[in-house]
Formats: sequence, structure tokens, C-alpha cells
Amino acid sequence: MDDKERIRDLYRRYWECMIGKDTEGLRKMMADDYVLMHMTGVRQSKEVFLEGLVDGTFNYYSAEHDSIEVNVEGNTAKMIGKSRVAAAVYGGRRSLWRLRGDFTLRKENGAWLLTSSRASTY
Repeated sequence: MDDKERIRDLYRRYWECMIGKDTEGLRKMMADDYVLMHMTGVRQSKEVFLEGLVDGTFNYYSAEHDSIEVNVEGNTAKMIGKSRVAAAVYGGRRSLWRLRGDFTLRKENGAWLLTSSRASTY
């Protein structure tokens, strides 16, 4: 499996962990300095985001992936994932979202880690 396919696989596992509220799985794929920027512009650290996943602020039910684009440059990479996601967040009702995630990654000790993501719609 080449780096691009490893990163695509990481994206698919990311959503499996989000749906399953598998915070330990997510911690392993996120760098310690990982930052998420929500579509509202709110920025959250890895731990603050994971707390929201556990406490029910963020609830994900399914994800169907339309595309996963990857560009690798040495030990860094950029990925754009587009997925149709069923979710209920911030106390809202369950809805289907067409979410675009713009991710940055870096390779550490042979493993790709997410360093940032920015959520938007498409």
C-alpha cells in the first residue's frame, strides 16, 4: 500500500471512529497538536473535540464517501475528503450533511497523523 492509499484508509477509519465514538482510535491517528476548525469558525484542540464527541455535543451516525483526494510532499500531505454524513451536533436534530474535510498530515515514525482539519460543506 502506498502513502496515498494509507492516507485514504486513515480517512475511512477516521469516520468509523467518529461514528463509533472511538476516542482512543482517534487519538492514535491525530497528532498531539491537532486542531479542528468547524464550519462555524470555532477552533478546537484534539482533547476538546474528543470531549465533545464523548459528551454528545457531536453525534455521527453514518458516512458515505464521495471522494478522497490526497497530495503527498515528503513527510507532509494534504487531503480533501468529501462525504455524506448523518449527524446531530450542538443539540440540533439529525440531518444529512455533505461535509468537506480539508486535512493536513505529517508522517512520524513511519505513520501518518492528522495535524489539522477544516470542515465545510460542498
